[in-house]
Amino acid sequence: MTNNAIPQMIDLVFDVEGGTLPAAYPFALWPALMHHAPQLANEKLIGVLPLRSSVSNQGMMLSKRAKLTLRVPATLSESVNASLTGQLLDLNGSTIRLGTSKVRPIQPFPTIHAQMVVGETDEVLFTDDINMQLMELGVSGNLICGKRHTLSSEQHLIKGFSLVIHDLKPDASLKLQYAGLGESRQFGCGIFIPYKVITGLSDD
Repeated sequence: MTNNAIPQMIDLVFDVEGGTLPAAYPFALWPALMHHAPQLANEKLIGVLPLRSSVSNQGMMLSKRAKLTLRVPATLSESVNASLTGQLLDLNGSTIRLGTSKVRPIQPFPTIHAQMVVGETDEVLFTDDINMQLMELGVSGNLICGKRHTLSSEQHLIKGFSLVIHDLKPDASLKLQYAGLGESRQFGCGIFIPYKVITGLSDD
């Protein structure tokens, strides 16, 4: 279904307890996860999906329904679950506690999106680069480039665009969700999930 270089990935979805997080929490979340589960460093495709939150004067307020979702190789799911369940994570003075988790298989939706894919700051150049990456993966689909985004802290600066890819065949959808696009997967970038709103985008 996918080429040999791309492992089968799953989403490991943890319950989360917490309040307000710093706006640049992804840069603190990854090392906190690595502290408890160093095996996360074993596979470059591992990613952390953005937490569901809203902006407040104090930072990012976690939604009551927020979940921490890690995209990991299926072969690592039991190990990562055992390492992280029940752990208290320190995110630059803010804390979240991870509860139990469940495995969520990745589904071959024809339309998928990423909140942010790292790349060129010019939309035309960004789109050209994405098309090249898709060609290298052997994936065919149509692009809708969204808003430009920036994720920054005192030590980091990441730029890119939100991205929807549609009209994907099932194998291509799975391959793209397994592999992702671009860099900084550990900070929530380049990770695709099903986009259920848009249908029939290529219909006349």
